Amino acid sequence: MHSVPTIETERLFLRPYRRDDFSSYCALFGDEEVTRYTGGVPYTREQSWTRFLRQVGMWHYFGFGFFAIQDKQTGAFIGEAGFHEAHRQITPSLEGTMETGWAISPKNHGRGLATEAVTAALAWADRQFPALRKTCIIEPGNQASINVALKHGFKEFWRTTYNGRPMVMFERRSRASEA
Repeated sequence: MHSVPTIETERLFLRPYRRDDFSSYCALFGDEEVTRYTGGVPYTREQSWTRFLRQVGMWHYFGFGFFAIQDKQTGAFIGEAGFHEAHRQITPSLEGTMETGWAISPKNHGRGLATEAVTAALAWADRQFPALRKTCIIEPGNQASINVALKHGFKEFWRTTYNGRPMVMFERRSRASEA
């Protein structure tokens, strides 16, 4: 079993999920503003539970996964950032990459917290998995997430459709693999 590290940034802790994060996790993915670009429909409690367990379990099989994001000042769970192997039915395939993702509670939007969390997560991933390509998929209308991706060196490489929704596919080579 792989251990999940805790990463500290100026304002955040990226840490393993805890069971007591679940109610905040449900609120996050039950929010229409959060899910507008992740399928378009808020998650039910059951769907949130399945997603929550997937995020926790990813670490066991791959040695990477998503981190819970905790605000250092308030101690509150405010989102997630990290990586998964989603086995999506998407063309081109993203299998074998570290698909990168993030979500921040709407009341924390506009504070640069997604950028801060993704910076820390990618720095960790580049050290631990320098040869693995990092990817992400983002709906074209989600300019805030596109901006986060671009700030971190992701470059568009394909446009496709996933679950009937248009997607922009991005990739990023780690700094280590470019050297």
